[in-house]
Amino acid sequence: MDIAAERIERLHSLARAAAADGATDRARYYVRLARRVAERNRLTLPRAFRQFTCDRCDVYLRPGKNARVRVRDGHVVLTCDCGAHARYPYEG
Repeated sequence: MDIAAERIERLHSLARAAAADGATDRARYYVRLARRVAERNRLTLPRAFRQFTCDRCDVYLRPGKNARVRVRDGHVVLTCDCGAHARYPYEG
């Protein structure tokens, strides 16, 4: 794993911890920084990071706190407080 990937993983854990503490602005900063590091180094973000961040407002999503989770036929719908939707398939 190279330095940029390690940095993205560290920023993911920092964003998760900041969101858990209620520091949404700090968590948003970490998300934006991780996306910028990935873009500059031409890396894809880890799946867990992509699924728990809002593409529109860059907030770290916490189901039940700032995101609504609904299970539909064959997919999960995450809705951010800003109104953005994300759909992820699942086998079930």
